[in-house]
Amino acid sequence: MVHEELSARLNDRGYTNWLKAGQCLVILKNGLHPFISRHMKAFHGDLLNQNALLRKPCETASCKPKGNKLSSACRTCLEWQKVILKHHLQPDATVNWDNCYPTNWRTDHWELAKAYMPRGQWKVKGADQCDASALLNLINYCDRFRSVDPKVVREVIRYRNELMHSCELRVKDEWMTHFQNALTKLMRQFSNVQQMAEVGKQIEEMLSIDLSIRVSGLDFIDSAVMDGLECDSVNQREPSPDVISQWEAELLQERLQELLHTADHDTQDTEQLKSLSCFLQANRDLGERFSAELQAIDSLQAKE
Repeated sequence: MVHEELSARLNDRGYTNWLKAGQCLVILKNGLHPFISRHMKAFHGDLLNQNALLRKPCETASCKPKGNKLSSACRTCLEWQKVILKHHLQPDATVNWDNCYPTNWRTDHWELAKAYMPRGQWKVKGADQCDASALLNLINYCDRFRSVDPKVVREVIRYRNELMHSCELRVKDEWMTHFQNALTKLMRQFSNVQQMAEVGKQIEEMLSIDLSIRVSGLDFIDSAVMDGLECDSVNQREPSPDVISQWEAELLQERLQELLHTADHDTQDTEQLKSLSCFLQANRDLGERFSAELQAIDSLQAKE
């Protein structure tokens, strides 16, 4: 099957910029998560060693936030709350307690990590399940990562938010240049982390490849080369249409989940959700792929 609709989208430079920038963030989070998981395990262990009360189990085995507040918890969970705030670099900022299961703070380092993350993380069980935004916010807010310049981290977060909040799903070449510079500055913060050097190379490669697809009359095939025939990508080193399609689906899925989580209480996000819904419906292949999400959007709009 020829990926005609995908080909049309990928011959829009602004859209391919949007897609490539999103994939750079995936590369970044894949490089960050082993480093962050290692540090949070060590941080969790340090807290337990320094405070005997934190080593005691939850007194009720049922402490949990009400809304986004943790006010009627047991003595042990309240001590965890106090310690989390002590190590928060901006304790006056909103802390998303509803990300956490306080009863698990003693035994699970990732329940501790989620207190420093954006809302909507309550189902996440580890660093490998997080997006770039969640990991970058953890670095920004938890003093375990005090050695990393928060201004550099916040700059990448800002570009990430601009990318994901683009109503048209397009960004300009100039924006891409600034985005790349921000990522380069962030990579320098992790110069002593071996895997991050490879991340920098992968990001450079991603930003340099040509994602446009040439429809030559042959159906696209799954692999780059089969039986000596090149795929209709630019060359054998370029990703196949199916790989690009998967990147696209994952990025759109991330945006959809974020919007569906917030649209019921954020007017701006409701408008962006409508815009994204129109985009998906205008592209038949995406409309079919995200049919369940489109139904959820319809149900949400019907309540308005």
